Amino acid sequence: MITLKIEYHYKKMQELLDKIHTLQGSDIKNRIATRLAEFNEIRNQSIRSIFKELCFCIMTANCNATKCIEIHENIGNGFLTLSETDLVKNFKGNGYRFPNIRSKFILEARNKMSELECVINAADNQNNLREWIVKNIKGIGYKEASHFLRNIGYNEYAIVDFHIIDLLAKYNIVEKPKSMTKKKYLEIEEILKKIGKKVNLNMAELDLYLWYLETGKILK
Repeated sequence: MITLKIEYHYKKMQELLDKIHTLQGSDIKNRIATRLAEFNEIRNQSIRSIFKELCFCIMTANCNATKCIEIHENIGNGFLTLSETDLVKNFKGNGYRFPNIRSKFILEARNKMSELECVINAADNQNNLREWIVKNIKGIGYKEASHFLRNIGYNEYAIVDFHIIDLLAKYNIVEKPKSMTKKKYLEIEEILKKIGKKVNLNMAELDLYLWYLETGKILK
């Protein structure tokens, strides 16, 4: 029975790899390459643009990504200038789910914008950079920090969110965790790295392929 179970899991894994390979031979490959090029451009822009991307990632925790993109675009440079009270009003006016606490987090993060810029410019290790972000920016955990770094051109991060976990669970690669601890997050991240090596994709690329397989969308 153990042998049969292992063979079954291997077949499910291969099924996922085959689907990724199929997408790599389609127009989805070019769409993903275009999106990743957009992320890389942000990394070369000013800290103001990078900070706005951080605000987006603070927003997305437990919120619909498509809705957050719309609201983020509507507020735009307001993330750089609005008071906490005015940001709350803007969030509420746009139908955002957590206007008060996320406004507070964003204003606190804005006060660390210069420090964030220095840390990004000085960081010689991506994992150390992620640890600093998780430790120093309220409202940011490993998922959100990985999301932020991926969105500003750090290609060795994927976002271990419920879409990715659902997909991996569907192919019996992981079991859905009852809660997402740091240990569990990093364990799943290591599994994604192994999958990425099998299909010759970095983590950012793999993330977008998996997200597309699960949702039919390529967002950010």
